[in-house]
Amino acid sequence: MKIGSGLLWMIILAASLALSACNNETEEQNQQHTWEEVQLSGEGTVTLVYVPSDGFSYENEEGRLTGVTIELFRDFISWVNEEYAVELEVEMQPIESFSDFYGTVRDGSDGLFGVANVTITEDRRQELQFSPSYMTNIATLITHSDRDEVGSMEDVTSLFEGLDALAFEGTLHEVRLQQIVNDHLPEAGMSFAHSNNEIINRVAESDSYFAYVDIYNYWRASQEGAPLLRHAAGDEASEQFGVIMPLNSDWEPLMREFFEHDGGYLQSERYRYLMETHLGSELADLLLDPDLS
Repeated sequence: MKIGSGLLWMIILAASLALSACNNETEEQNQQHTWEEVQLSGEGTVTLVYVPSDGFSYENEEGRLTGVTIELFRDFISWVNEEYAVELEVEMQPIESFSDFYGTVRDGSDGLFGVANVTITEDRRQELQFSPSYMTNIATLITHSDRDEVGSMEDVTSLFEGLDALAFEGTLHEVRLQQIVNDHLPEAGMSFAHSNNEIINRVAESDSYFAYVDIYNYWRASQEGAPLLRHAAGDEASEQFGVIMPLNSDWEPLMREFFEHDGGYLQSERYRYLMETHLGSELADLLLDPDLS
């Protein structure tokens, strides 16, 4: 079968456009730069991926992306530009699913950063690099307020009877809940949510679930009148959150230097201002000094 010259030309043109698109896509993917490249050229671009979260990474009433972790990262970029006389820009990319977010950074290239209040663990250190901790978290066990509060975890067997676990899939909260099911409630089911807000809403709407959330999620919902009960006997205040980077990233030493400069970023007035502005003064005090819980 012969191909006419017009049809052949169209095939060649389509192939050229497809190749050009692939090249453009590759070029876009290569916009992230290593710190070594930035030092050599004096400029560069990095990408920050984040999971939207009230107080930490959200759009304000004017539609501007802000929050504790977003502004912390912007402070890092500004510090790098000033301290090393470079022109560094940052691209922001939201990812709704924590599992997708985690995998994106884990499998990503140098020049990629992630913030989603990721707990620093030794297992995760095998897959990621972490910044120094920017916050100590309290993982809080919650139910609908119609339940009686457990005095110790042994009470869970009787007081949580008939409830199912509700987990944010892919997080350490899922691991904690599975442990409760294994130890105390072998008949309980495990349901999954895709955001902290979904967990809060589903627990508040019916007396059907028990769940773990970070204390700031519980605190904000409770202040807004959500019918939730915090079971302090199940609190865990040993978590540290960090900014994550791919394992091969050469940005980690610079990130550590940023956290340590001028007596420590976490001791700065700027950091306290961010916590109080985006989380409120009471919650900021609680997170800055978890012993107050």
